[in-house]
Amino acid sequence: MTNMTGMMPANPMVQGAMMMPPQVPAGAPITPAGVVLPAMTGQPEESYVENILRMNLGKVATLYMTYENNSEWNAKIFKGVLEAAGRDHIIISDPTTGKRYLLLMLNLDYIMFDEPLNYTLPFGSNR
Repeated sequence: MTNMTGMMPANPMVQGAMMMPPQVPAGAPITPAGVVLPAMTGQPEESYVENILRMNLGKVATLYMTYENNSEWNAKIFKGVLEAAGRDHIIISDPTTGKRYLLLMLNLDYIMFDEPLNYTLPFGSNR
């Protein structure tokens, strides 16, 4: 069986073997042309807010948030134990009520801690 031009086989079998897409490691960077770039092993993570927060899970944090176009409140303060942090969110829990809050990074202005932070710079030195 051939395609319309008669030049290429119409099925994915080539010389008796199935053509499989290349295996791409999870999280591997890919260029717009589809080229898989080699992973940078041994390179520490960059100093993004979520990475700094992850280094300080379990600490009490005060988060100052702003909500535009909100008729009830424009700014709000949340205080709780830092449980998780992702690229777009922070999860804290209130130890007195047991409530958990999922807060969006989009609304975050700044965070205050009452104790020293764990912080490792991307180049391996501590501050």
